Amino acid sequence: MSDSDSRLIGVGVGPGDPELVTVKGVNALRAADVVVVPVMDTGERGRAEATVLHYVPAERVVRVVFALNERTDRARREAAWDAAGERVAELLREHGTVAFATIGDPNVYSTFTYLAQTIEELVPGVGVETVPGITAMQDLAARSGAVLTEGTEPLTLVPVTAGAAVLKDALAGPGTVVAYKFGRLAHEVAAALRETGRTGDAVWGSALGLPEESIRGAAELGDGPLPYLSTLIAPARREGGRGGKL
Repeated sequence: MSDSDSRLIGVGVGPGDPELVTVKGVNALRAADVVVVPVMDTGERGRAEATVLHYVPAERVVRVVFALNERTDRARREAAWDAAGERVAELLREHGTVAFATIGDPNVYSTFTYLAQTIEELVPGVGVETVPGITAMQDLAARSGAVLTEGTEPLTLVPVTAGAAVLKDALAGPGTVVAYKFGRLAHEVAAALRETGRTGDAVWGSALGLPEESIRGAAELGDGPLPYLSTLIAPARREGGRGGKL
């Protein structure tokens, strides 16, 4: 098989609830020759794998170790990335179509972005496609009743891995602010909300759609750490009643 015949498809499988995979996403997973799911080197089953197994038989699912939890040793992380890229490149050479399942959306802070860049170097001519997925902020908004945007309001998405100062700057601005990956900095996030007067309507959630789901008002944010994949929505300050921002 020539490289130009191979396709790598990044499929967003949502935040954890198997019912939030799109019909197109399910079709892409089922049509692929193999489905790659990322696992940490600790080996436990991740959300992407658990979701995929609702739709694809286990014998067509290939677990590939990624350094998803390595944030301090850059050399080790990059070596793991190279090994993962080589493994997926092998699969592409053996099979026509490889799907890569990623939680959320493959174009929003996703592992798939880095993998695709690596594969395009290792497998010249490979076709790369993505299938969008439901994001955690959409799911949290639906489950909590928080409205993400109205009228002309902007929406700012901040990964708190960039630091709590970046989040505080966003909270001081207009519109709704969504924070991802803030579990380890929950104390700093709570402080930023208080200092900007945004605690009241804000909501956070983790493990959305899973048995251990937790959704609470941000006023309940304590000093202890939360799950890494926690999501925060701080809705825009809204005045003037219905249609006030139109």
